[in-house]
Amino acid sequence: MDIVFQPNEIEYVKNSVVSVGTFDGVHLAHQQLLKEVAERARARTGRSVVLTFDPHPKEVLTSKTMHLLTTIEERQQICEQLGIDVFYRIGFTYEFSRLTSREFYLRYVIQGCGVSEVVEGYDHHFGRDREGSVEELLKLGREFEFSVAALKPVYVDEEIVSSSQIRQHLLQGRVDRAHRLLGRPYAVSGIVIRGDGRGRQLGYPTANLNLTHGKIIPQDGIYFAQVDIGTNTVYGMVSIGIRPTFFAQGQRTVEANLLDFDGDLYGKTLTLRFLKRLREERKFESAQQLVEQMHIDEQQSRTLEEEYRSQVRKSGGTNRK
Repeated sequence: MDIVFQPNEIEYVKNSVVSVGTFDGVHLAHQQLLKEVAERARARTGRSVVLTFDPHPKEVLTSKTMHLLTTIEERQQICEQLGIDVFYRIGFTYEFSRLTSREFYLRYVIQGCGVSEVVEGYDHHFGRDREGSVEELLKLGREFEFSVAALKPVYVDEEIVSSSQIRQHLLQGRVDRAHRLLGRPYAVSGIVIRGDGRGRQLGYPTANLNLTHGKIIPQDGIYFAQVDIGTNTVYGMVSIGIRPTFFAQGQRTVEANLLDFDGDLYGKTLTLRFLKRLREERKFESAQQLVEQMHIDEQQSRTLEEEYRSQVRKSGGTNRK
């Protein structure tokens, strides 16, 4: 897959099948759309092109940090896996946001990369103040001789698949539901740093993570997760929160206790793939009460681990995606 950043870096190819969007999450609906783009391009013996934006438009337009579901690098990787030929990362600025929908399409798509067909979701909007819509695309298509396909919404258990829905699930701790809409476990990555060693004192040593991205962190609580350490995959318990048993106003931390793992993790990158929320974070009257609860959490996690490992064995592969 070719990755381009500037208009002068992309070759003009009229026979290009194009889709434009932020694609945050690259969830099931995005995946269906991107597969359609790749398949239609192959059927035309053409080229598939995704135009996306970095940073996220809302960060620029609201001056607020946008907690993402996927980094731009993750989106790039998934697009490549889905067969996209060109990944066009447009630098999003306030000046860029002032382009009208027509100006944007003329400069970046019609006269830029070239287009024979556009594939978008049913609710696609683009251009200044999101003024452009599928209806506008149809008009441009008639004028500049390209076809337009607008895909229907995707549902999972009668719930429409969208990035906003997935964010709400994560913010309320429903990581298993987010998993269903994403088509893969929600994941965050970080570098292991030194903590205060309290977990080891309690008999549950933890890897404290310095997160290396601006992604959403699920609601505070205790989770069962798959943990990737390079090419090695283990399971563990993840704690997100302020550790109220020990601190009245603690700093929010993300730490993982890896089941049956022994080794030095300092400085290494871990990827946590959230599978299930075990319980909320709560304050215990004593460290001993906390340890007793952690024993319960561990037993529940080991039961879940065996279930997941059994699923992997039956599938004949891995559940890492």
